[in-house]
Amino acid sequence: MNRISNLLWGLVFIIVGVIFGLNALDVADINIFFDGWWTLFIIVPCFIGLFKEKDKIADFIGLVIGVCLLLGCQDVVEFALIWKLMVPAILVMIGLSLIFKDFFNGKVKQKIKKLNKSENKEYCACFSGQTVDFSKEKFEGCSLSAVFGGVKCDLKTAVIKEDTVIYASSIFGGITIYVPEDVNIKISSTSIFGGVSDERKKKTKDAKYTIYINATALFGGVEIK
Repeated sequence: MNRISNLLWGLVFIIVGVIFGLNALDVADINIFFDGWWTLFIIVPCFIGLFKEKDKIADFIGLVIGVCLLLGCQDVVEFALIWKLMVPAILVMIGLSLIFKDFFNGKVKQKIKKLNKSENKEYCACFSGQTVDFSKEKFEGCSLSAVFGGVKCDLKTAVIKEDTVIYASSIFGGITIYVPEDVNIKISSTSIFGGVSDERKKKTKDAKYTIYINATALFGGVEIK
């Protein structure tokens, strides 16, 4: 997925560069600064975000907003109508994403339910920061919460001998989880104006054990590194 997003960004820069070059040589006269050109700063990143390995709800909502604003600038749709329908449309998209979340992540959700442990250790950062270090410790899962704060969970050298679950909830905050290279990572997430992303450089798909990330991001973010 990251390769696809890099390819798309590369194509964007190449196209823009070619257009500027053709205009400079008077080979063509392509008007880049058309009515609503600024909406491309919303549309392009959100469109490319759909190809990344993360929750795509926020990108999809941003893409719809960007396209609607572009249509308004081009006088295809009246701005008054856009403003009236924007909030209802966003609420509908969020509702649909919550309803169909389990449908698209059914297998992952079922596995998480099987692995659920009521005695999971809980760590919370509220208007503050917290670092949780499991170095050389046996790890059997935990719950991480960040509310207007940040949590860093270090599992790089943790001892993992079975599949396990991490519950991560970020509300106006950020959670970063550092995982070992020799485990699989599977994510089930709900994001509302936030995001959950897997930023690992090396990803193992044939590892013996899997860490399941059950994440919720509300105006916040969860990163796996």
